[in-house]
Amino acid sequence: MITEADISFNLIQTERPNHARELVKGINLAEWDGIVAVSGDGLLYEVLNGLMERPDWEQAIRMPIGILPSGSGNALAGAINCNAGLEQVLGLELLLNCTLLLCHAAVTPLDLVAVTTASGARCFSCLSVAWGFVSDVDIESEKYRHMGAARFTLGTLVRLASMHTYRGRLSYLPAADAAAHRPISRSITVAPNGRLPLQRLPLHRALSDMGLCEERHAFRGAEPAPAPCPSPGSPPPSSASVLPPPSFSFEPGPGELPAGGAGEAQVGGPPDELLVPLGQPVPGSWVTVEDDFVLVLAIYQSHLGADLFAAPFAHFDDGLIHLCFIKAGISRAALVRIFLAMEKGSHFEQECPHLVHVPVRAFRLEPLTRKGILTVDGERVEYGPIQGQVHQGLARLITGVGRLKISTG
Repeated sequence: MITEADISFNLIQTERPNHARELVKGINLAEWDGIVAVSGDGLLYEVLNGLMERPDWEQAIRMPIGILPSGSGNALAGAINCNAGLEQVLGLELLLNCTLLLCHAAVTPLDLVAVTTASGARCFSCLSVAWGFVSDVDIESEKYRHMGAARFTLGTLVRLASMHTYRGRLSYLPAADAAAHRPISRSITVAPNGRLPLQRLPLHRALSDMGLCEERHAFRGAEPAPAPCPSPGSPPPSSASVLPPPSFSFEPGPGELPAGGAGEAQVGGPPDELLVPLGQPVPGSWVTVEDDFVLVLAIYQSHLGADLFAAPFAHFDDGLIHLCFIKAGISRAALVRIFLAMEKGSHFEQECPHLVHVPVRAFRLEPLTRKGILTVDGERVEYGPIQGQVHQGLARLITGVGRLKISTG
């Protein structure tokens, strides 16, 4: 399929954690038209943060990025597939769909969330921040990775058998102009010829899965096409001092990584003007909830996994963090019903009193339970207070389609 689309590429296999991050920081981006990760969501997390660690991050983050799913979760691929109006699929079918969309090469702005952890490490996230049930299953199911996507099903059953609750303080800045629920349509408007209204943008070369090992020139010239619109310039980065509460130890545990990843790399990016340092109280305009939670999930894409339609109202560049949390007191049966309904995105229609969704611009989570697991884009980070702010349309994602007109009925 890629050959027939006249796309030439350089294929590299990563050899160690943060290899992709290192490569992206050092390559000459002017030689490439896009970067495509053939992987799960973790490799794309490395790519994004590698771009943001470059001195020229303002230009680098405009490099179109894409994904061909070959992991176990494949949340971003699921969101891309859904955005194109295609039926929800898994495995090889999802890979084929994403490859087809990649060949069309249309680019969509992508929100990134700047996440700051208790030690002051800062990273950029394109999927979610999770605490409680979701992060427990994600990390604890690593031992079942050989099972593929089924690892999450098994991990969910194991965690349900010993369901935990976590005491925490959740603060957030509500998005005043956003509704908690928006109408969802499963149909799209197609062109008169019966095809999706695909916009073709130039992407005749792509760097796939990062690295430098095998260059292939099996393709002949691609047809000219208009260039994508550049994004507005971003303001310069700023840093904030952080004073974590003394009741936590922020040394990473086994398998735990600082949010910024390996080394002492300085992450660039625009300033977080909505946030104050973690050691200071949140502004008075914020809402604070202190309670016992089964899970807290700050998600910015429609999918939590390829088959988990967790935030059906989310869009790639809506400028929102969809803050979802489930309070203690929910039964195991009700929790199972929520996750089963999540496959079709109908879990909010159950009107479960323990399930809450709030669209926000920024959030802060302060765990009051001493032990737990926090993840950013499925990657484990140091445990302790964490906060984030959305930066709308900061990155560029290869989705294969422009904006589709949604029709009802």
